[in-house]
Amino acid sequence: MSHPYTFDPLPQPVVEPGEFAFAAVGLDHGHIYGMTEGLIGAGATVTHVYDRDPEKAAQFAAKYPTARVASSEQEILDDPEVRLVASAAIPSERAPIGLRAIEAGKDAFVDKAPLTTFEQLKAVREATGRTGRKYAVYYGERIHTEAAILAGQLVERGAIGKVLQVVCFGPHRIGGGRPDWFYDPAQYGGILCDIGSHNFEQMLYYSGATDGRVSTATVANYAHSETPGLQDFGDAHVILDNGATGYVRVDWFTPEGLGVFGDGRTLLLGTEGYIEQRKYIDIGTDNGSGQVLLVNQDGQYRFNANGMTGFPYFGRLIRDCIDGTETAMTQEHALKAAELSLRAQADAVVVAP
Repeated sequence: MSHPYTFDPLPQPVVEPGEFAFAAVGLDHGHIYGMTEGLIGAGATVTHVYDRDPEKAAQFAAKYPTARVASSEQEILDDPEVRLVASAAIPSERAPIGLRAIEAGKDAFVDKAPLTTFEQLKAVREATGRTGRKYAVYYGERIHTEAAILAGQLVERGAIGKVLQVVCFGPHRIGGGRPDWFYDPAQYGGILCDIGSHNFEQMLYYSGATDGRVSTATVANYAHSETPGLQDFGDAHVILDNGATGYVRVDWFTPEGLGVFGDGRTLLLGTEGYIEQRKYIDIGTDNGSGQVLLVNQDGQYRFNANGMTGFPYFGRLIRDCIDGTETAMTQEHALKAAELSLRAQADAVVVAP
């Protein structure tokens, strides 16, 4: 069925080659590559890389030849040409790296979860408020997924009226060869803090809320007794400050038979309709990823979002760093999503197997 909607034009690079230099520090999570690709696509240049594992740094530099392997993090912090430090270090180490970048006069861009303790949250709020520097967060399930971006544009155009509820499902596959920190809650922060942070951000974004409270939350290790520090299941219900509600379920139970890491979905209920995002796969079909389903008073529509929206967040972030604006994501929004994830994690009832 044809649709009546027009969407934003595809984003273009926002700076000339060499105009905006950034460095990668801490390569513990593969998201650093998505972060790097997004920034490069928007016109930025990666000039340095550092990781305590020289092999990881060498692999990164081989993929991005403009990146020189630095001898230390401090070498990068001392370089005045580096405008932004991107990090996908172990979750508990992201805030310290980002804070050191901010104190060195640079902006920070960290993978989710952006922090793992309330003490880190307080320190980041203080540093960003005092310096005006950015502590940006890679909430990739929304900012780097065209289905999520297209859904946001539909909401902006009033396609489903006022958003009443945001429901997120974030299943993941554990796979093999995970590092030790993956099983240590002190390092990964717990399942609701870690992978759940994507979803708390989506609750705020799609509903237009600025705050919320966690009404219930649970975590469990149902099936991985050999790694007692792992939480393989978590869920939470949030009441947002504008009356909307949110629900998230995250887990490590993606079966081997699925062709992707997880069947991530987000459902938006509005006063005039609803939207479903089938972000990574549309099981039982050949449709692939990036599917957006819309039902409203005018009809029912399916969009293949691939190639429709691009990823405007990265160009906006670059311009925000240069211009001192907040067009990509406000600092308070990024940190409020992190705060909700910390509160859900702290308040969660531990369910016995």
